[in-house]
Amino acid sequence: MASARRLKLGHILVVLAASGLALLAWTQVWVNVIVEQSGSAVHSLEVSGSTAAPGVTALALAGLALAGALSIAGPGIRVVLGLLQVLLGFSVCLSAILAVTDPAAASAGAVTDATGISGADSVVDTVASAAVTPWPFIALLAGVVMGGAGVGVLVTSRRWPGPTSRYQAVRFEAAESAEATDAGDSDAADVSAPERDAIDDWDGLSRGEDPTTPQ
Repeated sequence: MASARRLKLGHILVVLAASGLALLAWTQVWVNVIVEQSGSAVHSLEVSGSTAAPGVTALALAGLALAGALSIAGPGIRVVLGLLQVLLGFSVCLSAILAVTDPAAASAGAVTDATGISGADSVVDTVASAAVTPWPFIALLAGVVMGGAGVGVLVTSRRWPGPTSRYQAVRFEAAESAEATDAGDSDAADVSAPERDAIDDWDGLSRGEDPTTPQ
């Protein structure tokens, strides 16, 4: 049981760490861009992950929420959450790969804000150079770990201990026992104390008996 608890805790911590790393990477600079326009000065831009891969934040937050759900989910729900975790990891990896393979396109939003130029082809034409920082690779690593953790959940989740209701069951049993005891006492009282009517009382008085005396 102790090893099963450690297995469950380990997977949850890995999901938390990988999702937190992806969220941290999203806040950092992913691409350094040099923009050149005819008749204007050269612009040097730092493009953060929020621009280069805006979907990573939602994916990372979903991973953090999924870790919390894993701590209370039953065996069947864990399988669903494991599949979802694999999908989240794959999506983070895809976002990072797109930014690494085409940094100019990933920087389009920042270039448009700085120059006013819109349109994918026009934006790319203005980019003289685009240098990728280590952060998209860190996000890629986080996505791989997230996906691997999801696979681990699928493989091992049936061996995890589930949420216990031991204390609730004890309270319910105690309440039921108390109700049964009360019912038994009531039945015993009904059997030991038969109902008396006015006619019996008058007959007893005629015989000189005290009607208040228990029979």
